[in-house]
Amino acid sequence: MERLLALFQLLEPLWQRGESISPVDIQSALTALDTGRSDQHRSMGLQVLATSVTGRPLRPRTLRQNSYVEAIERHDLTLAIGPAGTGKTFLATILAVRMLQERKVERLVLTRPAVEAGERLGFLPGDLQQKVDPYLRPLYDALHGLLGQERTTQLLEKGVIEVAPLAFMRGRTLADAFVILDEAQNTSCAQMRMVLTRLGENSRMVVTGDTTQIDLPPGQLSGLVEAAQVLQGVEGVAICRFSDADVVRHPLVQRLVQAYARRDASPQGR
Repeated sequence: MERLLALFQLLEPLWQRGESISPVDIQSALTALDTGRSDQHRSMGLQVLATSVTGRPLRPRTLRQNSYVEAIERHDLTLAIGPAGTGKTFLATILAVRMLQERKVERLVLTRPAVEAGERLGFLPGDLQQKVDPYLRPLYDALHGLLGQERTTQLLEKGVIEVAPLAFMRGRTLADAFVILDEAQNTSCAQMRMVLTRLGENSRMVVTGDTTQIDLPPGQLSGLVEAAQVLQGVEGVAICRFSDADVVRHPLVQRLVQAYARRDASPQGR
């Protein structure tokens, strides 16, 4: 009975705001109770990072997500590694838009590698931007959810927001910017070093990726894997790792991630 009461108390801020309670919210609260982190969870439940265009409060849903948000706020470079659906890119985009609105940065730069944008790119219709847009669509979707399509289009036209493939970053210095490198598991080591060294004054960078979904040629080391090893312990750098427990999409996604993880861990899956 005491455990049930404590669970209700942790979830109280959510239902008081009229939010629906998801299985993720319940599991996160139970984990906090079991690990003695109730105060942290209670504090997390009280914070709202932003409101979507539909009026939905946007917030961290798990303790790891909360730690990730805090890491971005405190560090110039944050690496976020974990499975799909854990909010790595979306949470970073929320904080990027908030910093832009608070005028802490002058622009947002969102980029990701177009792994298949080599010879195959020439067979796609349209100009270069139209050719690479399909690879950048998830970044546009996150912006539309936060700002709305019309406002996003305005900021893109003004150059306040730039969504571009990773190849466009070479030779530039990204100052006064919030930079998000998405799908970083598909960068080569040279590409990763290139984009990390683009960081200019008064800028912040978040690098996200899932090292279980590397699409590079066999035998080629992922730039994200190497960066997580090389940058461990470097001042100003945070490395956040997510697990299937942090998946906040459809409940089935968490079970799918767990099933594939079991397959990969088995001798037959190697």
